[in-house]
Amino acid sequence: MITVFGSINMDLIATPERLPKPGETVMGTSFTTAAGGKGANQALAARRAGSMVRMAGAVGDDRLGSQALALLADAAVDLNGVRSPAEATGTAHILVAEDDGENVIVVVPGANATVSEEDAKRTVAAMSRGDYLMLQFEIPDASIEAALVAAKQKGVISIVNIAPFSAATRRLGVMADILVANETEFDLFVGKGELSDAEREATMRALHAESGQTIIVTLGADGVVAIRKNEVFRAAGLKIEPIDTVGAGDTFCGYLAASLDAGLAFKDALRRAAVAGSLACLKPGAQPSIPFAPAVDAEI
Repeated sequence: MITVFGSINMDLIATPERLPKPGETVMGTSFTTAAGGKGANQALAARRAGSMVRMAGAVGDDRLGSQALALLADAAVDLNGVRSPAEATGTAHILVAEDDGENVIVVVPGANATVSEEDAKRTVAAMSRGDYLMLQFEIPDASIEAALVAAKQKGVISIVNIAPFSAATRRLGVMADILVANETEFDLFVGKGELSDAEREATMRALHAESGQTIIVTLGADGVVAIRKNEVFRAAGLKIEPIDTVGAGDTFCGYLAASLDAGLAFKDALRRAAVAGSLACLKPGAQPSIPFAPAVDAEI
């Protein structure tokens, strides 16, 4: 069983031909909305990968709130842990370039900012030893810390995706059983600037020797590198022409958790997650682009 404790948003997506430079205005060619939020994205990915999933978090009691939960409800994700406070539903304002699929994102937390330490304790209390708890950094730091502490006490396996990076990321990231980052986030996490591949692997080894935690770094088109139980693993994604990279990392995380929850060997779980992340780049939008398990498994 997987529980995701995290953010639920509506994504507001504009598509210019290219991303603007600072201070520049460019014309867009389209505008769409899609359900999102890193927590909700990962919950849907884990569910589409085949796991039973519970989502815990908050949305506003407004039109965007019901839209943000629609795909999760359709997928039979357990939404009993989602509250509806007075604040507006969180939003993510996204620009996706037509020329290369790259994106920039501004997140306005809204109801996500109300997720509390009590929510964290209540969420973990409903879990069982050996379950997986997924966390990200779009809810308050104190709530993340409370969830990590409670998970450790109960024997729940914690997976923390350290995005978006914040001042508390280094302190909280080391508390997780499994840490997931992209290469930029990992370099920020260790505070060493931009690392070469060799430097990054050496740094991962050093961190693993110190903390014992599993460390996973996604590398975009170059796949993923990880260290677990003193062994380094690599997995490749698919060679694709990306349309929209929004949600690829969340798809990776959801499929990773679901694959581990299903009992796959770690190296097989990495490969399955990398393939799923690649496929998520072939459609626009975060949640609409998340592939279903048959499509992923057909590519492995």
